[in-house]
Amino acid sequence: MSTRRQELTRQAARLFAEKGYHGTSIGDLAQAMGVQKGSLYAHIDSKEDLLWEVAREGAAAFHAALDSVPDEGPAIERVRAALRAHLRVVAEQLDVATVFIREWQYLDGARRDQFLGERRRYEERFRALFREGRERGELRTDLDDATAALVALSAANWAYTWLRPGAETDGLADRFTALLLDGMRGYASP
Repeated sequence: MSTRRQELTRQAARLFAEKGYHGTSIGDLAQAMGVQKGSLYAHIDSKEDLLWEVAREGAAAFHAALDSVPDEGPAIERVRAALRAHLRVVAEQLDVATVFIREWQYLDGARRDQFLGERRRYEERFRALFREGRERGELRTDLDDATAALVALSAANWAYTWLRPGAETDGLADRFTALLLDGMRGYASP
């Protein structure tokens, strides 16, 4: 990808995160790039091309982060590592993460189907962490893996609305993990 196209994709990610996909016009993108609207069409066929590139970049970033989670070890530590990796992507690539989490819904046709496949694959990777922990007896035997993954990802995904770019996220992920896996019941004596 050319340097100019990369810059256009960066600006699109920023604007889609700030204003939404539908709230961002070709004119907004041209202004951000300091060019005339017609000049953008030398780099793209449509605004959706940019949405597709940013959404794919988000999917790649989240999958790459999850690749850093060890294949072995206690389930709680692996879930903690997965949440740390996820929140790190949100903080370090906030615009891209916002598009991945929120704006992808405006993709159409085959691109939408392909993107949904990547999201499902990512969610399944999270479910597998909980399933393995349950099967090895490290987590509750009646744990619903899908619900556990949904709760974890829902909490982590929502961080795009309040997390500051570049914020330290490991401590936050640790608190998420403790709350998720230890529950809210506490250890109060009767």
